[in-house]
Amino acid sequence: MIQVKDLTKDYGPRRAIDKLNFSISKGDVVGFLGPNGAGKSTTMKIITGFMAPSHGNASVAGFDVFENPLEVKKRIGYLPEIPPVYADMYVQDYLRYVAALKQVPKEKIEGSVKNAIEKTNLGDVQKRLIHHLSKGFKQRVGIAQAIVSDPEVLILDEPTVGLDPKQVAEIRELIKSLKGQHTIILSTHILPEVEATCEKVIIINKGRIVAEDSIQNLSTMEQGQIRLHVRLRKSVEDMQNVLSGMGSVIGVHSGASAKEWSIDLKGSEEAVENVSSLLVGKGYGLLELTPAKRDLEDVFLKLTYGQQEKGGPA
Repeated sequence: MIQVKDLTKDYGPRRAIDKLNFSISKGDVVGFLGPNGAGKSTTMKIITGFMAPSHGNASVAGFDVFENPLEVKKRIGYLPEIPPVYADMYVQDYLRYVAALKQVPKEKIEGSVKNAIEKTNLGDVQKRLIHHLSKGFKQRVGIAQAIVSDPEVLILDEPTVGLDPKQVAEIRELIKSLKGQHTIILSTHILPEVEATCEKVIIINKGRIVAEDSIQNLSTMEQGQIRLHVRLRKSVEDMQNVLSGMGSVIGVHSGASAKEWSIDLKGSEEAVENVSSLLVGKGYGLLELTPAKRDLEDVFLKLTYGQQEKGGPA
């Protein structure tokens, strides 16, 4: 559905994105993830035809973004970081206007507007001025304008930025409800956003893709490594020193207290058994030892900020 090849964008001497290559299949829900300034919005603007690349190309449904811009725009619904709403228009009238701009046939405009309002739960405010709406409802209007033409591809750039927790939860539920109806790209730096709504992740850092896989695969430790969550009856002030003689230990991270630790091991079940035996033998009172997966936050921090991980040293 979406193909990006060697996509590059320079702003004078600064390179915002550098030879990006990725593909997104029809029906995928993909999180485009990266820290602020990584190049996410620049990439989205190029895919939607809002901005030209310096090099490379992008295509949607087989149509090149710049050789066939109208064909691409017919197939894309786009919510920029700042919703493109006209504050002095009524919600319903604004959506009619957008539907006409997107060349929805006249006889289908009313039905398309009604459908967009129902999907985004705007029925109670459809006859109100957009200016009088809360930020959360304005965001809903922004999503409504993106889906009013029933596009094949839906691109949402930071859809929950600046919203309160209740509004964030509502927008997430809305995005999840759109699964299966559109190919969705969710561009964000908010990790829970991706975990709550997406199936696949593309992580970008300093203009380059550093990972592209399913959330499940990215959340698994590297092959041959195990992370153990350990809970003890007695406190241990320096677990690194306690385990210093074990060659299989490659990382130690403190938990909520000196009785809780995460231990990264390289090896098999024998390495786990050795750690257990050592802690029991030293009389620390082993209450819990649980193998665990690396979560998306760990992976994100490692790929974008080097070895820094939550709970570990910077």
